[in-house]
Amino acid sequence: MEIWEQLNQTNELLTKSISALKKTSETYATAERDYKILLRQECLKLRDEGMAIGMITLTCYGIPSVAEARFKRDIAEANYKANQEAINSYKLQLRLLDAQMGREWTVQNG
Repeated sequence: MEIWEQLNQTNELLTKSISALKKTSETYATAERDYKILLRQECLKLRDEGMAIGMITLTCYGIPSVAEARFKRDIAEANYKANQEAINSYKLQLRLLDAQMGREWTVQNG
């Protein structure tokens, strides 16, 4: 594949990843919000039931609905970070391809 084609293909992938970043960031933020709201509700419920303050957080982490919300948050965070890494990778690939094009241009016209 010619460098120019690789450059265009990588640029398209970068554009798609940047567009996807909006969705992954919204999904992550929503999951984080949902997790923290549920965690707070469960902590307050346990406090109202008279549980010792020091045990509330640890106990809440084991409540199935809280654990599920935390799991969804963690997955959303991983997807968000993977999307950011893909963007960084595509930007690096574009810089490398641009440099390679510059070297080939210099050799051909130098």
